Amino acid sequence: MRVGGVVLCGGRSSRMGQPKALLPFGEETLLQRVVRIVSEVLDPVAVVAAAEQELPILPDSVRIVRDEQEYAGPLAGMGLGLASLAADADAAYISACDVPLLRTDFVREMIARLGHHDAAVPRGEQFYHPLAGVYRTSLAGPIASLVTAGKLRPLHLIESSNTLAISLDDLRGADPALDSLRNLNTPEDYQHALRDSGISAELH
Repeated sequence: MRVGGVVLCGGRSSRMGQPKALLPFGEETLLQRVVRIVSEVLDPVAVVAAAEQELPILPDSVRIVRDEQEYAGPLAGMGLGLASLAADADAAYISACDVPLLRTDFVREMIARLGHHDAAVPRGEQFYHPLAGVYRTSLAGPIASLVTAGKLRPLHLIESSNTLAISLDDLRGADPALDSLRNLNTPEDYQHALRDSGISAELH
């Protein structure tokens, strides 16, 4: 089974003051870092961004997928990313661009658990983590149908597909602190991730 990677780029964050994809993280931006980590274990890799969204320089091998529609949320982006890889990959690990502490062991563990399922998604006690899951590229069509019907939440896909829910405790062997699920939603999150990576920088 060939597995690719999809990295979703959100727009400008009101809390961060600028697009997360462009936030510096050492000598890289957040997006560059996540793409590099994903590319270490997956091929091909696609980045999904809005039509006019500014992106940092990325490797030539990375596929840039532009969403020409008004932003409809992560599910629509997931569908575009999966569709862009469908000819070359059976499944894809999907990540947000703001998970700089993503571990390759976590990605490998998620892929290993997919089995015969349509998707494999981490689930905590109260909610799923859809942007840290593995999805068959064949789900691109069903996602497009959900989006057309106005069902825009990843949960709509998870509940309508043969999805394997993986408890967080079952993933700690690959990522003890579950850093692969740490999204940066506030300046404090950003500073903590920098510190935990041994990087010193300020959010401007």
